[in-house]
Amino acid sequence: MKRISLFLFLLIISHITLADVKLPRLIADGMVLQRNTVLKIWGWASIGENITLTFNHKVYKTVTNTTGKWSINLKTHNAGGPFEMDIKGNNHIIIKDILIGDVWVASGQSNMELPMRRVEVLYPDVIKNANNTKIRQFGVQTSYAFTEEKDDFSSGEWKAVTPENILDFTAVGYFFAQSLYTKYQIPIGIIRVSVGGSPAEAWLSEEALQSYPHYLTLTQKYKNTNLVDSIRKKDNIKVNTWNNNIDNNDEGLKNKWFEAEYEDSHWDNFSIPGFWDKQSFTKQAQDKDQNLNGVVWLRRDLYLTDEMLLKPALLVLGAIVDRDVVYVNGKQVGTTGYQYPPRRYNIPQGLLKPGKNAITIRVVSNIGKGGFVLDKEYALILGSNKIDLKGDWKIALGYASQPMPMGQTTFHYQPAGLFNAMIAPLLNYPIKGVIWYQGESNTGKYQEYRQLFADLIQTWRTRWKQPQMPFLYVQLANFMKAQDTFKESNWAELRNAQLQTLTLKHTAMAVAIDIGEWNDIHPLNKKTVGERLALAARKLAYHEKNITHSGPIYRRMQVKNDEIILSFNHVDGGLLAKGGKLKEFYIAGADKVFLKAEAVISGKQIIVKHPQIKNPVAVRYAWADHPEGANLYNQAGLPASPFATDK
Repeated sequence: MKRISLFLFLLIISHITLADVKLPRLIADGMVLQRNTVLKIWGWASIGENITLTFNHKVYKTVTNTTGKWSINLKTHNAGGPFEMDIKGNNHIIIKDILIGDVWVASGQSNMELPMRRVEVLYPDVIKNANNTKIRQFGVQTSYAFTEEKDDFSSGEWKAVTPENILDFTAVGYFFAQSLYTKYQIPIGIIRVSVGGSPAEAWLSEEALQSYPHYLTLTQKYKNTNLVDSIRKKDNIKVNTWNNNIDNNDEGLKNKWFEAEYEDSHWDNFSIPGFWDKQSFTKQAQDKDQNLNGVVWLRRDLYLTDEMLLKPALLVLGAIVDRDVVYVNGKQVGTTGYQYPPRRYNIPQGLLKPGKNAITIRVVSNIGKGGFVLDKEYALILGSNKIDLKGDWKIALGYASQPMPMGQTTFHYQPAGLFNAMIAPLLNYPIKGVIWYQGESNTGKYQEYRQLFADLIQTWRTRWKQPQMPFLYVQLANFMKAQDTFKESNWAELRNAQLQTLTLKHTAMAVAIDIGEWNDIHPLNKKTVGERLALAARKLAYHEKNITHSGPIYRRMQVKNDEIILSFNHVDGGLLAKGGKLKEFYIAGADKVFLKAEAVISGKQIIVKHPQIKNPVAVRYAWADHPEGANLYNQAGLPASPFATDK
């Protein structure tokens, strides 16, 4: 009996001491490894365990250290594949379908995160015909950490471009990769590591935050996991209580206003698109704050023919503030939980019928003004038939509420949280460079952004041990309503901080001032963005000569005869006023009152003046949230960056 017990004890000990080799999520089937550099393969196993790795006919060996970690450096390889990698320890792992090419990290906030499914309406053929096993993405899910830098991700896998997989690819990253692949015909790996709404400080390491005590204090505060859990619990209770309250008191849900035959003739009228603060629709609504938070219901009847019903039906409802549930003939056909995504709901076959059909929309307004975003498409599309849904709808108040409680802590926006959880696990993995689209969340603190952004770039280079790593970024696009007169702008200030970051070596900027949408912080034209980043990569990372990768960049000014003469970089082919006379130039005298100026191209310079301003001191170009009509380009067709000579 004792011998059996001893045998069982030894068996248990052997399983404890001989742990299986474990690899990080990145090192897996389908991975893309960086060409022309020493590669690091790493993982975990038992202390003192022998590890043998075989790759491309070469054998490497190592032993795990006192913490059970191991790593092996592979010699440099040219682009190619597919290959297999064989790893043996206590267990045996074969990694298949490995490509060697160029690996780019695609990071930032929502405009980098935005997937191809969101831009499908612009690029249906791109998605339909997507099929390229040489372009792959590893998608990192949003997570945060404060107590330590993580060494791995909890999920993630490499996926090649197919019509199904491409829907989850970062749109900017895909078009960037496709452009590079078309040019060089080498595998391209994209590691998507972006989080919507994230400020730059969330992507800095704790060490880098030493220069920002106000951010470092928050990082240290949230190291207390009990505090974080407590705050999350309280925040969830507040939000859930608010949502439960409006649901429980919503007359529309109680009385099933979504049913097809509900009688809505007593409801008020409302015109879509529009917002509650512009159209009062009930006495009860007028008695409340006109922003009217809570639940509002809208209904409209449509009459369809048998012929119309032969085609698939798509309901397009622009964008709605803040969230919605949509019903057709009493059946739910779609819902969206926040204001930004375009509402495009496929209606199941057979739900629509000849004759009268009822569309019902339940809108929840959380805070601020609710309603339907202007200058968006609102229509029912049935093949070639398009029924315009703008105009008259019936509207009723389901429940008027106090605004949703503010002050919830978004932990994945807190300083260092994203670096620790989403960047740190990548740092052993050699890359070609970074593409970055971020800044919207830092416009309120544009003064610190220039240094903060520069510190981010330098920190990533240092931690990746790639001091000359190309860092390519997108300048903020045009957004919000255009102004007729000069007005200071936080967005313009942040664009200027991004412009000044070009003083860092091995950086390049893709200007997007001409491809935004005034009513959408997420403009759909991601193809142009990706292709402009690829131009920058071709110059900066691939060292192509005789390529224009940037639009005109302001260099210096000279005052002469009450005029200011501007000189630029990146104008080898000359300057161009796209569509006519130059617009969006402003000039000021000593009083710094900026007036709309006359600007004309003279060779590779621009002369700016105003008849009322003598001895001018400064010029600004495209200095607005949405500088509508800004039209300075070079002959390569690339737009000039907004600038201020006095900043």
